[in-house]
Amino acid sequence: MSTAAAAAATTDPCVHCGFCLPTCASYRVLGTEMDSPRGRIHALKAIEAGELELDATTASHFDSCLGCFACVSACPSGVRYDELIEATRPKLNAPELRTPAQRAFRRLLFALLPYPARLRAALMPLRAYTGTGLQALARRSGLLRLLGPQLQAMEQLLPPLSPEAFRDNQPLVVPARGERRARVGLVLGCVQRLFDPQVNAATLAVLSANGVEVVIPPAQGCCGAVTHHQGELEQTSALAEALVKSFDAVIGPGRPAGAEALDAVLVAASGCGHTLKHYDRLLPGRGEAFASQVRDVHEFLAELGLSDSFRAALQPLRHADGQPASADNPVVVAYHDACHMLHGQGISAEPRQLLRQIPHLRLREATEAGVCCGSAGIYNLVQPEEAAALGTIKAADLTATGAGIVASANIGCSLQLRRHLNPELRVAHPIQLLAEAARAA
Repeated sequence: MSTAAAAAATTDPCVHCGFCLPTCASYRVLGTEMDSPRGRIHALKAIEAGELELDATTASHFDSCLGCFACVSACPSGVRYDELIEATRPKLNAPELRTPAQRAFRRLLFALLPYPARLRAALMPLRAYTGTGLQALARRSGLLRLLGPQLQAMEQLLPPLSPEAFRDNQPLVVPARGERRARVGLVLGCVQRLFDPQVNAATLAVLSANGVEVVIPPAQGCCGAVTHHQGELEQTSALAEALVKSFDAVIGPGRPAGAEALDAVLVAASGCGHTLKHYDRLLPGRGEAFASQVRDVHEFLAELGLSDSFRAALQPLRHADGQPASADNPVVVAYHDACHMLHGQGISAEPRQLLRQIPHLRLREATEAGVCCGSAGIYNLVQPEEAAALGTIKAADLTATGAGIVASANIGCSLQLRRHLNPELRVAHPIQLLAEAARAA
């Protein structure tokens, strides 16, 4: 079946009922039919029928899509808009559909973000700037507007850069504590290991404390999520191939003598997990076995079950003033559903299940949990105005829960939320909270 025929088959069930509209983040802030799933499906049918041309104007309505897949969850007719937009993205990369400046900015992002060594080199000069009074002054002064909206958006997402961000110092194998219950590999991620290295440290600590041995291939790079979500198929395939090879080198068919196979390949960033689970399509044949092993870390721990010793070690978290939570004064946590976790992988209950095992922790739910925060890979960099509007909406929704902590399991979401939430409202990965409660990190 041709790509066009496949797209037509995917859109055929659409009855234009409009159930997708309230869930669509781009429609939420732009309010135009062409910037909704229903409008884009209508446009694709018109393009296929020869009634509409895919020109720069039409392409802009597809570029406004965040790829959050909330419409897939909402659709009563089973329209696979996720497959539809994935098939459309590569066409949007035709040079005539974007301005030279837009193409140059995307080339910059795709040359830096998926390559930790390059990104570290680019960020090294900013170590004395991020998280300091100088950065705060630059933001207050308005001088950053001179950079233009996209570079300004990049700066506004920059977190303080810790020394751990500039080195990978994990051993090849982190042994299980106590009786070994499983043996897994861990994908470190590219942006996460630089901008939030504490997440991987907490993940290793929690897994080890639960009797899980963790293998960390030292040569691993990006999984390809950043480029995959933007239809850059050739670069995505190359990144995926390299990641699989890095795992094969230590646990694959050519692994060193005595090295055991893995029970699973884990990832602690939901955007990465969504792409890793699609390796069967990105690397036909070679990627199928790898994709079948991929589990989100919450998914894996919920299936395995926390060990008796780990659950016994869990203590109440502390409030911002340092006082431990109690039955009368619990720590209130709002769980943020990352789109590629909730809509892309169907994972919702598992993170909440794990968090509820922390004593005196009370979970609160956002009113519109399924609506995107505006991060969406590089969306908050290439569509900064729309992303900022969505970030403001999400921040207001989470703040209204009265929580003192927001739990987010995706690095892009965490950066976006930290930008728009009050700085006093902490954003942390659920696994970090588990590690803190167990005093394991």
